[in-house]
Amino acid sequence: MQMSEVFDKLKSLQDILSEKYEIENSIKESPKELEAQETLLARQKKEYLEKNAVYEECKEKVAALTAELQDAVKLREEGEKGMDNISTHREYEALDKQITEATAKEEAVRKDLDKEKKRCSELSEDLKMDEGYIKDSENDLNGRKASINKQLDKYKKQLDKLSKKEESVSEGLDQEVVYKFQRIIQRNSKGIVAVKGTVCDGCHMILPAQFANEVREGEKILFCPYCSRILYYEQAQEGEVDFFLVDPDELQFEETEEETKHYEEEMDRYASDSESYDEDRESYSEDNKRFSDDGDYSDKEKDDEDDDEDSEDDEEEQDIVEEE
Repeated sequence: MQMSEVFDKLKSLQDILSEKYEIENSIKESPKELEAQETLLARQKKEYLEKNAVYEECKEKVAALTAELQDAVKLREEGEKGMDNISTHREYEALDKQITEATAKEEAVRKDLDKEKKRCSELSEDLKMDEGYIKDSENDLNGRKASINKQLDKYKKQLDKLSKKEESVSEGLDQEVVYKFQRIIQRNSKGIVAVKGTVCDGCHMILPAQFANEVREGEKILFCPYCSRILYYEQAQEGEVDFFLVDPDELQFEETEEETKHYEEEMDRYASDSESYDEDRESYSEDNKRFSDDGDYSDKEKDDEDDDEDSEDDEEEQDIVEEE
């Protein structure tokens, strides 16, 4: 099989594998689309159960307060009836106390009962609303599941067709090359790219000139040393240049008279600047030497001046002593 046919097969296989891996990735990601909705539904159900437990406690409390209220009412009514049959003042005081305490308890229990009944009513309304939300969420989730399952069936049919095409196109190719090719496409989406000049069109890295020439010859399958893609040579289009595909030693450059003259002028200027620099350096050395000599002389002169000043001071002191 000619290498041109191999490259054509690999290009066709690349399109097939790219589509195949994209579908497989969609199949893998499909369940994740439902995860958020399933999580929300589970949280709604959990909150519903917690709220329902509070509602059941509230109902039990209402039942207990109702029974307590009935006992208080019964006790008050018994005391009121007993008033008709009292014979002594002591009996009157006892029944009056019983009626007063029963009435106070009845009022307190009735107040708590009304409060709990209102709370139970609110919880019941909330539970009904939550039930509606949960039902709607379940219906929506089930609908999406059905839609995804339908899409998955469609994906599976497409994969079957692509697998047959892959098997047909891969026939005659080196299986080791095909295996590497599959791994590359899974990672980079493209497994075979062109070389334009010495640049890999996949990773845009500059290839060694000798290696690029081997790709251009197209005698064997070569992989990019940077991105591992299979390489093939592509003729440069109009306006593009094949860089570095010639031996640099074979390149010749012609020099114009104007360039030669400019070069000679620059060299003369450089020589003149060098001579000037040498003269300045010699002058600088002489100045340093002269400065050193002047410095020694100045020190001697300064010592003589100091001696003269000391002599004058001594004479002035002697004059002062004589006057005194």
